[in-house]
Amino acid sequence: MSTLTVRKQPPPPAEARRAGRGVRKAGKQRHGGRITYAILIVFTVGSLFPLVWTAIAASRNNTRLAQTPPPFWFGGNLFKNLEIAWTDANMGVALLNTLVVATTVAAGTVLFSTFAGFAFAKLRFKFKNALLLLVIGTMMVPPQLSVVPLYMMVAKLSWTDQLQSVILPTLVGAFGVFFMRQYLMEALPTELIEAARVDGASSLRIMWHVVFPAARPAMAVLGMLTFVMAWNDFFWPIIALTQNGNPTVQVALTGLGRGYIPDQSVIMAGALLGTLPLLIAFVVFGKQIVGGIMQGAVKG
Repeated sequence: MSTLTVRKQPPPPAEARRAGRGVRKAGKQRHGGRITYAILIVFTVGSLFPLVWTAIAASRNNTRLAQTPPPFWFGGNLFKNLEIAWTDANMGVALLNTLVVATTVAAGTVLFSTFAGFAFAKLRFKFKNALLLLVIGTMMVPPQLSVVPLYMMVAKLSWTDQLQSVILPTLVGAFGVFFMRQYLMEALPTELIEAARVDGASSLRIMWHVVFPAARPAMAVLGMLTFVMAWNDFFWPIIALTQNGNPTVQVALTGLGRGYIPDQSVIMAGALLGTLPLLIAFVVFGKQIVGGIMQGAVKG
């Protein structure tokens, strides 16, 4: 009868055992503790409280808001106050104008900033560093200093109370140029551009097929930030536009609550109307926005 001999395998080296433990630890999903969830809940409640309080105040009347303690639950005047705010502030026209302004400014800023950022990041030309310092230096100038000459230029062109007076001055900014330049320096390899030039690609083709795909995460983030800033902009639109002409949302809201005793509930209803489109846009495009931010963070 033959005897089956079983050979013992030698124990794995210490490096292999440590590597195996490292792989298991890397694949193991970590869960937050109670303190982590408590902190997240506190920050979530703190972030949502202003919006919830705006809705609560919009559903009450001015008398109840003046009492102490203030209300902490919804009342029955929400739709009535929303209707008053919609009518008194001409909110339909204001929302449409703001959507046009914010979309145009965001698209123009993303496009021009990507072109300029690519030029400062990857192209060679004279006085590049000096021009970049000049662009960055414009961020240090307070916008209040440019109001008088800008308004004189708008008035000379007969653009007062026209949407182009709000769109064109903010169509590109130094922050967007610097932001795209810093991103493209790390995310776009120079060898890829040189290979495209060797293949005979023109500059516009390189921008369309090489630069734009690489810069897509940063473009999404910049577009989101610019859209929100343009939507909430108040300082220049209140100077260039009027409430009875082509107002944006922020300009239209200044006409609410006028009188000897301003109606705070109607003002809050108007603020709620001006905020809802941003919330809807984030709910619809939130996954793409967060995905673009995370892709840009992992890419580096």
